[in-house]
Amino acid sequence: MYLRLASYNAHKCVGLDRRRIPMRIAEVVAALDADIVALQEVDHRLAPRRAALPRNLIEGVTGLRTLPFAPEGPSLGWHGQTLLVRADLSVTAIRRIILPGLEPRGAVLAEIDTHAGPLRVIGVHLGLIKRYRSMQLAAIRAAISRRREMPTAILGDFNDWSARGGAEALGSDFRLHSPGRSFPAAGPIGALDRVALGHGLHLRDAGVHSAAPARIASDHLPVWADIRMDDAAGPGD
Repeated sequence: MYLRLASYNAHKCVGLDRRRIPMRIAEVVAALDADIVALQEVDHRLAPRRAALPRNLIEGVTGLRTLPFAPEGPSLGWHGQTLLVRADLSVTAIRRIILPGLEPRGAVLAEIDTHAGPLRVIGVHLGLIKRYRSMQLAAIRAAISRRREMPTAILGDFNDWSARGGAEALGSDFRLHSPGRSFPAAGPIGALDRVALGHGLHLRDAGVHSAAPARIASDHLPVWADIRMDDAAGPGD
């Protein structure tokens, strides 16, 4: 079975023209035609962190549903992050993972039943300093170790400018993939947005979505990865 995963840093819906237009973000996400999307920076930065991307808008335009990582407040996500999931996929668990660092960070986790079996997806927006990124990935690995075993994908804004690497703290259980240069959107030079695949997941294809209006809607371009699930497989390809 193939699934399309995608990740997009929405930059609080502020485009390179300095205009906040949530509809552009929704249109870009819809064009990805993904089964599961990790979004970053979907809320305003300051308390009470109201949603910059309205729930009704993103769900109406994309047909995906937003998982309830912030049911108690006005935010769309948690630490600015959320996961969108295709309506016919059954979500069996969601969790929030507190991450260490100089600034507040967190990851969002969902466990999903697919036709090929269970799949865990974790959305991340890692810190700017390498030491803290390593600590944050180690915390995610520890959180995974306390849950039942299943194929796991970690995707999002890794904030890592290195050409290779960036996920060593996850250990040999994961292989990191860079779909391509995604930042800055107008003329990308950095592959900051990445996907790490664990046991039972294989990369079929991946890329960067650069069609209009993606080059102006945010400061990042979205990335996508088509994966094959295989419960009997070893480490991800």
